[in-house]
This record gives sequence, structure tokens and C-alpha cells, in this order.
Amino acid sequence: MTTRTVDPAQELAAFLRTRRERLDPHDFPLPSRRRARRTPGLRREEVAELAGVSTDYIVRLEQGRGLRPSANVVEALARALRLPPDERDYLFNLARQRPRNTDYPATTAAPPLAHLVTDLSPLPAMLMNHRYDILAWNVEMAKLLVDFGTLPPPQRNAMWLCLMHPRIRDFYVDRERVVREGIAHLRAAWAAHPDDRALTDLITEFTTHDEEFARLWAERDIKVNGRGHKAIRHPDAGVIAVHFEVLVPLQDPGQRLVIYRAADDESQAALDRLCAR
Repeated sequence: MTTRTVDPAQELAAFLRTRRERLDPHDFPLPSRRRARRTPGLRREEVAELAGVSTDYIVRLEQGRGLRPSANVVEALARALRLPPDERDYLFNLARQRPRNTDYPATTAAPPLAHLVTDLSPLPAMLMNHRYDILAWNVEMAKLLVDFGTLPPPQRNAMWLCLMHPRIRDFYVDRERVVREGIAHLRAAWAAHPDDRALTDLITEFTTHDEEFARLWAERDIKVNGRGHKAIRHPDAGVIAVHFEVLVPLQDPGQRLVIYRAADDESQAALDRLCAR
């Protein structure tokens, strides 16, 4: 299984089909039709009616005929399909209806941000780019997760570690949720950076060598988490529950600052013991 550089028409077609098919017709104020439904979800003509476009236009979009819908049409489709904010952004990216950052993806930490990561101690913190490449980290994050400095640079990637690293594979208590959310973020990044060959190659590696990733990638979930919760099963400190926050600096929007905080007193005590070693 391979993942090519984004083909906007084909991915737009597949995305529209999957989102149409997941909808329940009973949730929409549509006229009753006697014809039996042979497939789940809304019919193309129903989406067309809700979006105010022709059925033929929806058919051509779902067949990937290279149409480039206007911003108004994309907005109408997002409303008709009841897309949540992350999926709406994904649809706009696929339709090429928003300005793109043409700068090359960050591969090294901006020095002020690297200093900030260090200054955030004792809170575990790290800096990543949109590929999940880990660009900088403090000692607390290294003790909590893994000593990133001992890894070759291609393996300093949060998704690679979660999928491939023998210790990190079983690190998260709710592993499938963590992987699913990571993939949903990665798919959004893939659409937003269609010319990032390194990102495409990374996704191809994952889909080729990891069945779990391939299965979840095919579901086309889209979600960008700016904050959340994880429970980590640390081999030395036991279970540590953390809240995380992801911040995007205005000066360096291609880099993401990730900060962990203990979620409860027991986790804080375990984190303190771990970092005191």
C-alpha cells in the first residue's frame, strides 16, 4: 500500500463519498422518497439539494473529474454534510481554497523556542513540526518518554515512536485512541502540505509496515487536537496521567510547542520521582 503526494481531486472525491455515506437520512428535512436505499447515508441528489448545487456536479466531484469548487460551494458542502471544524478545514485544503505557507517545513528548532522548551522545566515539553518530527525537548520529557538524543534523527518522530519503537508501542494505556488521534492530525497535515515529499514518504512507510496505521488511515478521520489527556504506562514510575497543551508560535507557525502537566496528585508524585533520578 502506498500513499502518493496528495491528488486533490481523488482525495476530495473519496472524502465527500465517505462523509455522505455516514449520514443518517432521518436527521435531515428531506422529502420522503419511495425508492429503497441500497447504500447507507444520503443520496447524491440529496446532498445536491442541501448544498444548492446540481446532482451532476456532485457526481462529477465524487468521480474525481478535476473540478475545483469555489469557496462558496465548499462552504455549502461543509454545511450540507455537517462537517465538524477540523473536517471543514480539511475540505477547504483539498479544494485549494485557502492561502498556503510556501516555506519549507521546519527541520530545526527556532533558537528562542528551544530555549523556551528548556525554561519550561519541570514541566515536560518538546517542540515538533507538522510531521511530528521532534525538534527539541527538555530533560523531563526525555525521562518521561524516551531519551531522544540516543535515537537517529529519522526516528525522532512521535508517530514513528508510537508505531515502531518496541518500548513506546505499549506505552499508552489507551493506545488505539492515541494512534487514531495522531493519524487524524497527520491526515490534516498531509492535505495542508501537499508538496511535502518527506511527509508523504513517512505515511507510505507507516501504511506499508503497520497494519493498524493502514486500517485507521483508510477511515479518513480528521481531527487536530490542541489539548487533551493521555495515560502513560511508564516501566519505572507506573501509570502517569497527563494533560497536554499544543501551542503554535506566531513567529514560527510551522513549529508546535507541546507541554505536559500531571493530571492528578498521584501522577505528579510519580513524575517528581522519575525526574529526581
